[in-house]
Amino acid sequence: MSGRFDSDVYARRLQRAADLTREAGLDALVVGTGPDFRYLTGSGADTFERLTALIVPARGRAHVVAARLELAALRESAIADLDIDVVDWVDGQDPYELATAGLPTDARVAVSDSLPALHVIPLAARTTRAPELATAVLRELRMIKDDAEIAALRRAGAAIDRVHERMGEFLVPGRTEAQVAADIDAAILAEGHTAAEFIIVGSGPNGADPHHEHSDRVISRDDVVVIDIGGPVEPGYNSDSTRTYCFRPPNPEVAAIYDVLHQAQAAAVAAVRPGATAQSIDAAAREVITQAGYGDAFIHRTGHGIGLSVHEEPYIVGGNDDALRVGMAFSIEPGVYFPGSWGARIEDIVVVTADGCESLNTRPHGLVQLDG
Repeated sequence: MSGRFDSDVYARRLQRAADLTREAGLDALVVGTGPDFRYLTGSGADTFERLTALIVPARGRAHVVAARLELAALRESAIADLDIDVVDWVDGQDPYELATAGLPTDARVAVSDSLPALHVIPLAARTTRAPELATAVLRELRMIKDDAEIAALRRAGAAIDRVHERMGEFLVPGRTEAQVAADIDAAILAEGHTAAEFIIVGSGPNGADPHHEHSDRVISRDDVVVIDIGGPVEPGYNSDSTRTYCFRPPNPEVAAIYDVLHQAQAAAVAAVRPGATAQSIDAAAREVITQAGYGDAFIHRTGHGIGLSVHEEPYIVGGNDDALRVGMAFSIEPGVYFPGSWGARIEDIVVVTADGCESLNTRPHGLVQLDG
């Protein structure tokens, strides 16, 4: 499968970036390597001490400034097919002069979040105004997924569902979390991902730590186990899905609490529609859990946007009054955590549609009982 979309996709994105730059009253964006750079060029180039950046002026042609030794990697991306200039430099030259060439001395320049201070400070010396953050422009670009991006996210969601479908092969009492994680890692690659971005195997009390990874703890038949896994599928769009497993029928208290969590996740999914606020989706899940008496056990936001980054905007959290729009993609993942005992989480990726949302994960949401 190709590592990028067609060049016309990137051409439209670059034009939209220029339009938004102009509307924001900026003279140019300087986008360092990372997800924003990949979104606009298709290139997964990674650099640090030598500047590689995309410069998007409000008016005129975009160009990439890159160290000459990085050119081969750039030619493998959509940059080769786009109507943009590539300005290369060698050690001893000043790439920051190249980046700001053609801009007025008092230019309003906005830099991407991923551009390190190592480059921001020399750029700042080339204009009389301090650089600004390009977050407002870039979030508007990336937050609404186009049809090609949604198709990529669907492929990623289906791939991680296939890994969860195989969990009975890996998650077996008597094995350590680390052993299970190693098998999941291999399965993530086998099912179409280019890497395992994260693997959480939280058994028993470790399930009460939302960001536990995996350890040498031996899994018991009495454990409840949280499995949160994901990673990129070409062209770089991520999966992220959590299911909770057990090996024998849970005791009545665990079963009752898990049922509350199940209802909360379903309520949040049902609340998704264009015009609803991000915080209202968080509230839909939180209200169910709080009314059942377990509000203190739900210790994180309900969700996060996803795309070329695992975590990006919009964030589904109290205080975020952004209105949902068609094409936004994000997780819905309420959880409950009881330190020293157990925890549980249910997570799907959803995409906002004209009349609600599409869930990109379809595995059962109940407490999945495996043979053990």
